[in-house]
Amino acid sequence: MSLNGTIERRKRRWRDFFDRSSSPRHMFLIRYSDTEIGPRPWPHPDKVRERIEWSWRQYQAQRARAEWLDDDSVPFLDVFTGTEIFAQAFGCDVHRPDDNMPSARSLITEPCQVAGLRAPDLDTPCLAVLFAMADELRRRAGADALVRLPDIQSPIDIAALIWDKSHFYVGMIQAPEAVKELADKTRALLVTFTDAWYARYGTEFMSHHPDYYMPRGFTLSEDEVGAVSADMFAEFFLPHLAALSERYGGLGIHCCARSRHQWENFARIPHLRLLQLNQPVEVLRDAYTYFAPHCAQMHGWYGEEGETEAWLAALPAGSRVVLQVNAKTRDEALALSETYRAACA
Repeated sequence: MSLNGTIERRKRRWRDFFDRSSSPRHMFLIRYSDTEIGPRPWPHPDKVRERIEWSWRQYQAQRARAEWLDDDSVPFLDVFTGTEIFAQAFGCDVHRPDDNMPSARSLITEPCQVAGLRAPDLDTPCLAVLFAMADELRRRAGADALVRLPDIQSPIDIAALIWDKSHFYVGMIQAPEAVKELADKTRALLVTFTDAWYARYGTEFMSHHPDYYMPRGFTLSEDEVGAVSADMFAEFFLPHLAALSERYGGLGIHCCARSRHQWENFARIPHLRLLQLNQPVEVLRDAYTYFAPHCAQMHGWYGEEGETEAWLAALPAGSRVVLQVNAKTRDEALALSETYRAACA
């Protein structure tokens, strides 16, 4: 089979996986690189050329690996960013350490400042450069190459970057309409950006984090939910998540927060396709059971070492899981491929 045929076959598996009515029940990604592509440049504005070249080397390495390693990986073009991009578009300054990811500095502290925030245009430099990078990578790779979404935070998470958090959470109680107004503005920007992105690069894409294939939909990070009650989630967060999921035909969520008290709310999101939680093992054990009827899962723990097959077999009926396994050598990667292909048939 040709490489393009292999990639299309893998995409079909992902579509069937998300459909939930047919095999496969599980997918697997082998994390292994036998090609030296060099360290990834930090996503700073003076590193645009270096970021493009690194992404191009990664894409070529992914395609080469797909020729000999049978897993469910799909090569993609990576427009790598930090979490700051949409807050920066609203006017936030950005802290850029030499040895770490950039981060947005808050712009406002008071509810009365929300009304004066201008809705950014897509020609705002910090957004325009993302299209320029993706355009150049697509020019090299061709119109069929997948493009990864930038690092997208939820509307409330972006609002919490713009509005100093020591005042933001107080605002949820004392000035809820101002918080909702700001979140409406951040969601409007996300919609404008995403509509343009999909019009340019297609509606199939690689998730912002972690890197799984989405035939359609939208993915984002939702990390502020750990600091609020379930009722506040329903009031401030859920309407935006539901609206984005309905607009784009599904939602994938990454969440690092201690969010167990929000699981019922997560399950209420329409068309939730995949959930990725970064939590202790004892929490993830329960998450696999709780979310089995609701969505696919791609957490960071997949049973005890060496017992993944038995652990998969013990998951509740209807479970859909994406596994990630590490290989140090080519031979180890090939051996893992045999094992996991059989387990994920």
